[in-house]
Amino acid sequence: MAEVKKTKTAAKPAAKKYLNRVHERYVTEIVPKLTAKYGNVNAVPKLVKIVVNTRLGDVKDNSKSLTAAVEELGLITGQKPMITTAKKSISNFKIREGQKNGAKVTLRNKIMYEFFDKIISVALPRVRDFSGLSRKSFDQFGNYTFGFKEQLVFPEISYEKIEKVRGMDITIVTTAKNKEDSLELLDELGLPFKKEVK
Repeated sequence: MAEVKKTKTAAKPAAKKYLNRVHERYVTEIVPKLTAKYGNVNAVPKLVKIVVNTRLGDVKDNSKSLTAAVEELGLITGQKPMITTAKKSISNFKIREGQKNGAKVTLRNKIMYEFFDKIISVALPRVRDFSGLSRKSFDQFGNYTFGFKEQLVFPEISYEKIEKVRGMDITIVTTAKNKEDSLELLDELGLPFKKEVK
């Protein structure tokens, strides 16, 4: 019986890992630029997560409002939202502890960079009379929060199909140790801040 010779197959080249253009710019331009300042590559601040949050004051009067808000937030972010509840009762606002009052999404990794790209290249340019984001909305940990007054700045939302105009808050969490370092990182990534008045 003739012996079958095994032939070696050429190793397949490793598939190039896809990076969103914001992430690619961070890796190829921003990290090398900031490495000298921070001493080593691992010390350079980076994005950790983006939290998108919408509060619903009318949910106690209109249960459809919550369903619509969750659906819209899912379309905007590309991820299934989590329904939030009130942590304590506030009688003046007729809010009971445990009552559903909003929805939020936490984005990480690839989807986080995709959403960041959408904010700077699509959503913010569609805001009427936009002159830049405030430089003062950082907390002491270097996290940055800003808001949109309406969901219509995102292309996934059609004016004809919305139940009502509602806003949302966006928090960008970084590894920066203070607001100055976080501002520098977000500025380098392309988040449009107001020009400093000198």
